[in-house]
Amino acid sequence: MTDSQDNYTAQVLVVDDEQAHAEVMAEALQRKGHVCTLVHNLPDAKEELRHGTFDVVVTDLVMDAEDDGLKVLEAAQTHQPAAETIMVTAHGDVPTAKAALRGGAYDFIEKPLDLDVFRNLVDRAAQAVLLQSQNTALQQQVDEKFGLEGIVGSSSAIAQVTATIRQVAPSDIPVLVTGESGTGKELVAHAIHHNSRRAKAAFKPLNCAGLSASILESELFGHVKGAFTGAERDRQGVFEYADGGTLFLDEIGDMPLEMQAKLLRVLESGEVVRVGDNEPRHVDVRLISATNHDIEKHTKDGRFREDLFFRIKGVQIHLPPLRERREDIAPLVRHFIRRFAVRLDKPVADIDESALGALMQYDWPGNVRQLQNIVQNMVILCDELMIQSRHVPVEIKQAEEGESAALGSMAGLSLDQIEKQAIRNTLKLTGGNREQAARMLGIGERTLYRKLKDYGLK
Repeated sequence: MTDSQDNYTAQVLVVDDEQAHAEVMAEALQRKGHVCTLVHNLPDAKEELRHGTFDVVVTDLVMDAEDDGLKVLEAAQTHQPAAETIMVTAHGDVPTAKAALRGGAYDFIEKPLDLDVFRNLVDRAAQAVLLQSQNTALQQQVDEKFGLEGIVGSSSAIAQVTATIRQVAPSDIPVLVTGESGTGKELVAHAIHHNSRRAKAAFKPLNCAGLSASILESELFGHVKGAFTGAERDRQGVFEYADGGTLFLDEIGDMPLEMQAKLLRVLESGEVVRVGDNEPRHVDVRLISATNHDIEKHTKDGRFREDLFFRIKGVQIHLPPLRERREDIAPLVRHFIRRFAVRLDKPVADIDESALGALMQYDWPGNVRQLQNIVQNMVILCDELMIQSRHVPVEIKQAEEGESAALGSMAGLSLDQIEKQAIRNTLKLTGGNREQAARMLGIGERTLYRKLKDYGLK
């Protein structure tokens, strides 16, 4: 089906044991641009429903057996749960058709058919399927961008992050998210907001890095007309904009000291005063902060106010760098492949083990953000079903070659010692995932399990 309710083509399965009647229905629908598949008995209908893809199923209620139409409905619900089913019935079978509605059919229509009514009924059913599909896709996009579903990983660290998000999201407690640049701190902030009681209100991010105290004050609290040169009109700050919602202050560790004092005052009073004004304005904002600095060290060095630190650190969530949770690389890579394959309309479905191995050995100084950019580039360059080693960027291959060169230090070791070291390193690389380690080593999982016992590895 196309993605417009005004101009669409639905895939329709027409089931009727009267061939001429089936052809009349199909011709009526084809005039509206729909694509029809015709079958004339229950077994063929089941076969099409198992292997085809349909938006609407139109079936006669009574065919070889009185309940054939109901069995078509049951098969459609099993194999085509997103499709809508329309029952075609003779006048005497209306009670059975109404029972089919209670069983999940979209509607029924009586013979002899009014073809205009029939076309309109199929159109409405197809539009219902289209709308549901759009709503599902939209919700998936929202969840991917803002929900816990967007936080991808199988490591214990990521499991702890998602567990903490679920615990803190319903409250208004301030949250401090720490971690290197590119680890996904804003994604965590989005997920907290999206799963909170403030989810329908505004989420407003502001990056504090590189902003002077005067600019930051105006951004945070707003200003009135004439407050300074260039202030040509009143302007609300992010605190007012996020009233009732969530304010995300990224890189709060870079905030000038004089602004830290003013921020603390607002957090304590719940009131902001625009630059150039004297009138306080009450705000109700949930604060989430983030930094890539060691902010506790900053407090000891006098670069960050200790009282503000305790105010923003209601709960701290730390995101470790990607190099410390390599088991998350593979699921992240496949997550990004799926996303960019759809977005870029590419046929890429997966990545081969050698290419994935190179990515897993890389240290990712730019963390998840860098990995996402690299995967996007590989998907762009790949016109096959599988990303291969040749699609991996040169700098990552060179890093892998450096790792391989380090293996030269194994010269003089016995083969058993080398094998033991290879198994140990591969398990470390996969975060203990034996299935993945076995694939990368080119051996079966049972063989790997036996060797783990033989070498005393856990």
